[in-house]
Amino acid sequence: MKDTSHTRPKLEDVARLAGVSKTTVSRVLNNRGYLSEKTIQKVNDAMAALGYQPNIIARQLFQQKTYLVGLIFPTVNNPFFAQLEAEMERLLYKRGYKVLMGNSQNDPDKEEDYLKQLLTHQVDGLIVGAHNQGLEYSHHNLPIVSIDRIMNDDIPVVSSDNFQGGKLATERLLKRGCRYVVHTNGPLNLNTPAQQRRLAYESVMEAHGLKPITYHIDFNISQEEKREVLRCIFEEHPLVDGIFASNDTDAAILLSLAREYNREVPRDLKIIGYDGADMTQLLLPHLSTIQQPINQMAKTAVNLLENRMNGKVSQSNTHILPVKLLDNGTC
Repeated sequence: MKDTSHTRPKLEDVARLAGVSKTTVSRVLNNRGYLSEKTIQKVNDAMAALGYQPNIIARQLFQQKTYLVGLIFPTVNNPFFAQLEAEMERLLYKRGYKVLMGNSQNDPDKEEDYLKQLLTHQVDGLIVGAHNQGLEYSHHNLPIVSIDRIMNDDIPVVSSDNFQGGKLATERLLKRGCRYVVHTNGPLNLNTPAQQRRLAYESVMEAHGLKPITYHIDFNISQEEKREVLRCIFEEHPLVDGIFASNDTDAAILLSLAREYNREVPRDLKIIGYDGADMTQLLLPHLSTIQQPINQMAKTAVNLLENRMNGKVSQSNTHILPVKLLDNGTC
């Protein structure tokens, strides 16, 4: 005689115990059609009593959804991206989605490989913040939202108010008496909203009759190589009295280098960063910075993606969120 004590419960077992049809159980599982709360509760109670686990693959085929969302970003080894990805994962999980995450390390081949893998897993949508140019996303006919990256006209972009951030930072340095202000920026040929920080810096400097000096730093170099590039600021511009760094990790390296060159911050060198992530504020509470609304950016991106996955397209593809200056002591 066959032992059925460990037989996995089936849909018909749930229907029999709940006293309803298999169709009704299926409708409860897939949230289709009107059902009374009493019926829904009876089905849920029967599933709990039997230890019934729905066939997830069958449900996905029925609904034509996998409830998987892909995230492709440069790295979690950066407080800004780490907080952004963590908050998006939290919000998506609350809405019933699981997240597949790829960190491209600013490598276009790696980004393309992650994109192919995510498409293989049939994700319902993508949120992308990697910085590689030339990789085609739009032809995959998939709902996509971008953060701080201009991809295609039909893909919405979420960013902070980069121009206002650059203006706030530069004006604060000048207000504090700086006249020899240097700016660090990403690659000049990279088409991202973050370039507005540089444009604002240049505009404010020129409006005050001062010469803008920008160091463009490749994303692909190591921290050691970046440190050597930033060292050039002190070697090539010994009179520098203010630095507007395009991110807080650059600002942290610059604070370390200032000590090497016996420059006291903020007495004879003032530094302002950009990002203001929670972890940075915890580890470098004295760093003055332009704070992006990271959690609000995550929420906006998730809302936009969910709307697009449900066939709702926003009227605007540009979503700019306000920034604020945290004057914590280094400027």
